[in-house]
Amino acid sequence: MIKNITFIIISLFFIQVSFGQKKTRADRFFEKGDYSNAAKYYEEEIKKERHKKAIENIAVCYYNTFEYRLASRYLKQLVKGKYGEKDKTYNNEYNFKLYQVLSALGDYETGLDYFKRYKENLSVSLDTSESIEIIEAFKLKNPDYKIKKSQFNSEASDFGAVKFNDTVYFTSDRDNKKLLRKKYKWTHQSFLDIYAVKVDENNDTIGSFKPLSKTINSKLHEGNFCFTSDGNTLYISRSNYTDGKKEFSEQSNNNIHLYKTTRVNGKWDKLEKLPFNQNGFSYQHPALSPDDKKLYFSSDIEGGYGSFDLYYVAIEVDGTIGEPVNLGQTINTENREHFPFISQEGNLFFASNGHLGLGMLDNFVSERVNDVFTKPINLGAPINSRYDDFSLNYYDAKEGFFSTNRNKKNDEIFKFKQTGEIFIREYINRFEVRDLDTKEYIPNTEVVLKDKKGVEKYTNTLDSLAFFNINLLANNYEFSANNEAYTPNKLNVTVVEAQDQTHILYLKKVPPPPPIDPVEALIEEKKIDKKLKEKDPKRFELLTDIEGPPVIEKDGKLFFQLEPIYFNFDMWNIRADSKKILDELAAKLERYPNIYLKISSHTDSRGTVRYNQILSERRAESTRNYLALEGFINARRMKFQGFGELEPIVPCPMLECTEEEHQLNRRSEFEIVKY
Repeated sequence: MIKNITFIIISLFFIQVSFGQKKTRADRFFEKGDYSNAAKYYEEEIKKERHKKAIENIAVCYYNTFEYRLASRYLKQLVKGKYGEKDKTYNNEYNFKLYQVLSALGDYETGLDYFKRYKENLSVSLDTSESIEIIEAFKLKNPDYKIKKSQFNSEASDFGAVKFNDTVYFTSDRDNKKLLRKKYKWTHQSFLDIYAVKVDENNDTIGSFKPLSKTINSKLHEGNFCFTSDGNTLYISRSNYTDGKKEFSEQSNNNIHLYKTTRVNGKWDKLEKLPFNQNGFSYQHPALSPDDKKLYFSSDIEGGYGSFDLYYVAIEVDGTIGEPVNLGQTINTENREHFPFISQEGNLFFASNGHLGLGMLDNFVSERVNDVFTKPINLGAPINSRYDDFSLNYYDAKEGFFSTNRNKKNDEIFKFKQTGEIFIREYINRFEVRDLDTKEYIPNTEVVLKDKKGVEKYTNTLDSLAFFNINLLANNYEFSANNEAYTPNKLNVTVVEAQDQTHILYLKKVPPPPPIDPVEALIEEKKIDKKLKEKDPKRFELLTDIEGPPVIEKDGKLFFQLEPIYFNFDMWNIRADSKKILDELAAKLERYPNIYLKISSHTDSRGTVRYNQILSERRAESTRNYLALEGFINARRMKFQGFGELEPIVPCPMLECTEEEHQLNRRSEFEIVKY
């Protein structure tokens, strides 16, 4: 998709050849923007000699032609210095490109390592663990949209659909059937033109696709565009073209500029270049505010924050246009911001590869509050994917179009319907504590509500009406309750984007005292063979010992049956509520000095495999260390191992488990390996 929407920046990657150095055939194709042919000849060069510049350029070729796996191969060689020259330094931009292509390939963790390196070279810090958590949240977020591929697509690239009345207009490089048509060297396709097609109420086509008149479509590129609210003025981004001739900058670039035209007697008048365009810079992706008083666009003019920033200009009643105003650092990054769109509510939708996302360009929205755009929100799946997702706009309150190359070929137009709330809101949630058997409220109960980071959101001792209401953001929480007449309990809660949710935590009454002969009751309960007392008296003793944590048999192995050992989110320190459990285990181990333990820690499947493996190992080790240092148990009697998410009790394909099933998987086991 980059080859289509950023055709204005092909010159940024031209080879810098030192004085007197002979250009190769690959170099000449590269300078012309013919990246497919350039890559083919660079491959031949690299087989003979590995020069740094050839590695750089072939990486750019594959990056610009969507060959992300090949791009990652050569970008890795570049950053690791796998070439002949002694100088192993490289431009920081390649760290960013490697982050992008690895994200597009699904390797977020490795990609973020290079994004961190890129940021730190700009003196900006990045917490990769927090970034992974944010990306995982994008992937797990409840979808706010339903999407479907539109009927406007061809074998070529199609994007930038805009609906006005009963017609959809869009940009495409499909075969325009022109005689002696020129092809764009980058894509080997026709130059971009604007097309129109009539549609019915379901946006299904009811006519043929027609290019706009030659007044609009030229021999070069016509890109994104927008209409005024009355449909009589059209703003358009196109190749810089005056009096039938291309205009070039001092660097020999044919940039993209913004033009406008008005409809006269049903026909579009001659295009007029907007006055703020400056030669040597590009201006693209125009979008109007609902009142037609501001024109937004993307540009690489000097003084911005990154390669392309979002700007606006004021449009006066008399048609006078002001100077560009940058939307600021809340919106713009050191990378690219493109495709602005202003909703009827005044909110800004745009595409960016600088804000943290799922990969390549993602669609974002910034809510307008008190005439200021707030921090952008990633729209998440399915609007966004690992690939380029862009050019989102609404034609009514809930429906619209966006473009994507997620099918790993050319750009395609999708239609969408918004089904959820896209802005962060708090939702009313009710929490109750009830008796498991009678279902009645349990008065005088201590309750604690924590977020997923362990921060307390609410704590109290409830009265006879054992419930409370609280406004919460959509997220995961832990609700716990404690009453001296009941067994304490916890409930993992997922707050979704809906009002008036109710969460009930049931407590079970503390059971009556054990029978007079607890050993006999235990033998009956565990179905222990009484002959075991003669065959293996020590095993029999362990299974019938009622003091301290009980010992159970599972699959022929012995385990201490303990209450769950809980850890705070993302932590491995032993919590106070788990210390008591481990203290009891230590006391029992003191009474059985010949017992040797294996401590196994398991996590659920949320999060990355590597992260879960490390976390489980640290938790298992922390448990062993507590028993050794605080319980005075010889560390040689205990070994530990973390299994991460690899041995679940309940398999969770595609993370489809309930919170209770995730809790079953998140456990510690204490196996008796020798007695």
